[in-house]
Amino acid sequence: MRAVRVARTGGREVMQLQQVPVPVPGPKQTLVRNSFAGINFIDTYFRAGLYPSKLPMTLGKEGAGVVISVGEGQDRFKPGDRVVYSASSGSYAEYTIVDTNAIVKIPEHISEEVAASSFIQGLTAITLTEATYKVKKDDWVLVHAAAGGMGGWLVQILKAKGAIVIATASTGAKLEIAKRLGADHVIRSDDDVAAKVLEIVPEGVHCVFDGVGKTTFDTSLASLRRLGFLASYGNASGAVEPLTILRLAPKCITLARPQLFGYLATEAEMDHWSRRLWTMLAEHSIEIPIHKHYQLEEIRQAHEDLESRRSTGKLLVKL
Repeated sequence: MRAVRVARTGGREVMQLQQVPVPVPGPKQTLVRNSFAGINFIDTYFRAGLYPSKLPMTLGKEGAGVVISVGEGQDRFKPGDRVVYSASSGSYAEYTIVDTNAIVKIPEHISEEVAASSFIQGLTAITLTEATYKVKKDDWVLVHAAAGGMGGWLVQILKAKGAIVIATASTGAKLEIAKRLGADHVIRSDDDVAAKVLEIVPEGVHCVFDGVGKTTFDTSLASLRRLGFLASYGNASGAVEPLTILRLAPKCITLARPQLFGYLATEAEMDHWSRRLWTMLAEHSIEIPIHKHYQLEEIRQAHEDLESRRSTGKLLVKL
């Protein structure tokens, strides 16, 4: 089978498309023939070495497809089932081995493309707004990079919950996307964002969802009100510098650094949050714009499009 492999960490050039044997599922594992693989910022963190991992490895943590075979003791799925998963690694490939607690069946009314497009970003947005910080009606919330796939999910879910959303994006066209998705106020990310936020809501926002990281962290802190909550959930611009905890004291700010997979450690948690995702898709007409479908041969271009912030919406590998 074909797979995108990484033998050393670094830039996009370390990704190599190779022929490797089709893996065999072990106990409580499932072999999936992928139809789509999701491309996420977390993939670039593993590729670059920001998140350590055993090498060599096949990149990719999200995919959807059809079960081909199952290992001993795996009785939740059978060959032919349509499934979506968040694997420890390996979705940039024609076939992927997935542990039982990381996989769920796709409802009949949802396509494999929609499942792959929504799984990691949708689950991240839902856990951020229902577990990390429980968003309430009329909360003021700042969302960075609101026209991207992750930011777009957050804007829509926040509006479904009755929040008032201030969105940032890097271009006028992206600001228009954020407004179309429901943002109440928009600010260019190269403007003085904190000052603009405080013009809109002088006491500051209740919560900031910051997936950009290094370049936006100080702005996020400055945009919060007293007793505000900062959820720093990503590192698109690099990891946040080490923090002196006393910086949080003047406004009694609560800071969290959540990661999706911490909420999905058990089968019960995966089942619970995936049901919340399917419900959200069914009840709130969530728009999931697809930036582009890529072939495995185009994976370097896909990472360049993602990291350069040229993309809006979801990036997918079609297999």
